[in-house]
Parts: sequence; structure tokens; C-alpha cells
Amino acid sequence: MEKSESLEEFYKRKAIWMPENLRNEIGHFNLFRHETVEPGKTKQPPYRRRDFYKIMLVVGNIEMQYADKVVTIEKQALFFSNPLIPYRCANLENIREGVYCIFNHQFFHQFGDLRQYSVFQPTGEHVFELADEQVPQIRHIYERMFEEINSEYIHKYDMLRNLVFELLHIAMKLQPTSTFDRQSMNASQRISTIFMELLERQFPIEEDHPRVSLRSPSDFAKQLNVHVNHLNRAVKEATGKTTSQLIADRFLQESKIMLKHSQWNVSEIAYALGFTEVTHFNNFFKKMVGTSPGKFRNN
Repeated sequence: MEKSESLEEFYKRKAIWMPENLRNEIGHFNLFRHETVEPGKTKQPPYRRRDFYKIMLVVGNIEMQYADKVVTIEKQALFFSNPLIPYRCANLENIREGVYCIFNHQFFHQFGDLRQYSVFQPTGEHVFELADEQVPQIRHIYERMFEEINSEYIHKYDMLRNLVFELLHIAMKLQPTSTFDRQSMNASQRISTIFMELLERQFPIEEDHPRVSLRSPSDFAKQLNVHVNHLNRAVKEATGKTTSQLIADRFLQESKIMLKHSQWNVSEIAYALGFTEVTHFNNFFKKMVGTSPGKFRNN
């Protein structure tokens, strides 16, 4: 998998001036309007991870390709990306209107953990189709962002953080309420949360991070300093799934991403995911998907 794009690389690719606060202690935040492009005059953006967050309002008939999914936007949508998920916006010439903000994790230091929200989690929803009457509300929030970022107000970045949360909660309300029921976190939920963080931290697999080290429930239990049976009970209670199932699902998701969007061959992917033999990986993938890695890549 190609290495994640940094903020510096983003500005270089866009051929625009890199702002002073890129390395500011408060973190980085910026806003952009999508420039209309003529058919055939635009270069397809790379399918890769970025090491920053992005929230985009897009109006037009386009495709959003992210993780192992392709979502067709018929009219307009709000899109959320995070450093864990590779993505690409296809058919850029079809965008009639687009506006987006980018920011890094440091921008929200001590202002909340973005990773607790499903829109920024690998297994959550990231594309939200909008009704016509919802677009003016979203557009107004972005206009307020432009107003604040260009102001001299000393606390403008606090205002911008609040506006980011407005966008976040608008999207969250578009999902079933049951998904977001907040309960006091018991011991099982705490263990399960730490387990999921350890699982996610192994990805993305890149050239400078070539192989996962935690593959089995026992591996994770040792890392957490708990008995594997205790881990399994806690995860099952908190998520309704077994530890092995969650590990397999996440490894399958990563294998699909690498098969579709990397130049690594099947053997290299198998090794990166910790399989001792490529045949073990082939059997795992075929059992989960119903087809071989090679056929999945070529379809």
C-alpha cells in the first residue's frame, strides 16, 4: 500500500501555499472550495490514506471509493474521512459544488476524541446522502467557517472546532438512534475498547510498517495483560461478537483494500497480514469471501 499522504504532501499536490499553522501547537485546520474542472482535464486523485481528517460537502453525481466500498452519490452528500481509511473521489468533473475542511488530530487535543464517533471509525458509515432541504444548512456551516478562519477573533479556532462538531452531529442524526446509545462504560467495555484500538493501530500496512504483530486472541490478551478467556468474555459482552471474529473481519477488510488498491502481490499481502504460508491466506480469504484473492483482485 502506498504510504499515507501527509499535510505537506497535500499542499504540494494542490500546488498551493502551505500555511504557517501547519506545525502550530494548536494543530492544523483549513478550508477549501472545490474548483470546477472540465471533462478530461483533471488527473485522477490517488487512492490512498491521508494522515489528516476531512469533511466534505459535495453536490454532483460522483463515486466515493473508500476502504473496500464504492458509494455512488446521486445528488449531494456529506463525506467524512480519517487517517485509517484510504479513499478517492472519482468523476471529479461531475462535481457542481464542493467545499471541505481538513484538520489533524492535534487540532482537537483536549477538545474531545474524534475516534469515539462512528463517522471516523473504520467500520462506521462515511457517506451521508443529503435531502435538498438539508444542503443550505450544511452550506451555511461552511460559510461560517470561512468567516471565522478569516477573522481576527482570538478564539476563532474554538469556534471552528464547534462548527466541525455541528457537521459531525448532523451526520450522526441521519443514522439509527440505537447505534449511538451512550451507556456508562463498564469493565468489559473498557477492555473491548482497548482491544479494538490495538487492532486498529496495526493498520495501515505500509512500506515502513510492513507486518502486523498481533493476530490471535492470545496475542492481544498478552498485550493487555489479561487472561485470554477474560478478554473473550469482555469482547463478546461488549460487542456481541467473538474476539476471533472481529480480528478476522478486520484482517479481511485490510486484505480487500490491499488487493484492490496496492501493487503488492498475494504472497506479499499474506506475509504482511502475518500468514506463514500463502495457502493459509488463500484458504482464509476463500472461506470468508467465497472466491480466491486472485479472482477478487481481477473482478
